[in-house]
Amino acid sequence: MKRVGKMVLNRCVDNFFAETEQVAYHTANLVPGIDHTNDPLLQGRNFSYLDTQLKRLGSPNFTHIPVNAPRNAKVCNFQQDGHMAMHNPKGRANYEPNSWGGEMGGPREDPVRGFRSHPEEVSGEKRRIRPESFADHYSQARQFYISQTETEQGHIALALTFELSKVETPAIRARVVSHLLNIDEDLAKTVATGLRLEAMPQPAPAAMPTQMDLAASPALSILLNGPKSFKGRKIGVLVSDGVDAGLLAGLKKAAEAEGAMVKIVAPMIGGVKASDGSMVKGDEKVDGGPSVLFDAVAVLLSDAGAATLAKEPTAKDFVTDAFAHCKFIAYSKEAMPLFEKAGIASDMDDGCMKLGAASDAASFVETCRKLRHWPREAMVKAV
Repeated sequence: MKRVGKMVLNRCVDNFFAETEQVAYHTANLVPGIDHTNDPLLQGRNFSYLDTQLKRLGSPNFTHIPVNAPRNAKVCNFQQDGHMAMHNPKGRANYEPNSWGGEMGGPREDPVRGFRSHPEEVSGEKRRIRPESFADHYSQARQFYISQTETEQGHIALALTFELSKVETPAIRARVVSHLLNIDEDLAKTVATGLRLEAMPQPAPAAMPTQMDLAASPALSILLNGPKSFKGRKIGVLVSDGVDAGLLAGLKKAAEAEGAMVKIVAPMIGGVKASDGSMVKGDEKVDGGPSVLFDAVAVLLSDAGAATLAKEPTAKDFVTDAFAHCKFIAYSKEAMPLFEKAGIASDMDDGCMKLGAASDAASFVETCRKLRHWPREAMVKAV
């Protein structure tokens, strides 16, 4: 493999529709020096991608959209008129070859700088066949599954159970489980239990036996290759009037040092008045800033604020959802009435960290590097 460049993603788009929804990737768009391989999948995409963009964007003029236009060159062809045409070629001819010549004759190919196919030497028979490995339908899936951590394997089983629970025909559910038996027996049994199958099916007939000796590859696991910091993540902080100004300042300082962001979730968007009399601006109103928006949460309240929010359903949802999603939770001692009302006070674990002083915030943010407290999952996921 030869490295020819690097794509750097250094900012968010200015307008999602203009720069993301309208982008038209097409594998047949090549520059000199790059050519297609004989891969049949790529060859098929060279045709299908164009059809896809014609359907998605509604016109062959999708290359006139700025996000799809070259930055430092002008596209010259005979295509003109039609929906979304931003410019048309000059001249009397919209076909080639023609005898007009010059600007009136339209663009011409450049034998020197234009595209040329790579003169690859080939030998041997060209046959329409598939490699024998195409008949091995299960070995790759097995290697992927056994390369996951126990937590990730559980997520795979839960996802399969969830999706198959939407299948109305029991025989189809059992048929999928019969294929899972060719991947991993424990996975198949877990899914069968989750579906409450009355009997375990026989393994599906396999065109080629599964390679059971493939070694696990740690590189395939997300959790084993997770980030080493909490940089770029968000902490949602539920606050109330009377919030300890020192605790809040300590949390903000620790998050900033980590490169993380703090978003204030308040009972009212106007914010709250902290214990030192300062106003803390709100980023989200409690009923519009659920904990699912954040990677970790903190609940810093006063006694009066906790009593008020304990009556607010969305405040209770804020903490119960964060707990159920195995997120790390920091809290001040005054927040306990809200946790008790939400029904999680007796279940709080090592992923719930009490902030007694501003200095405790650094330890909390450091713990958040793990992203989730997965040991909690067995307790919050009963079925």
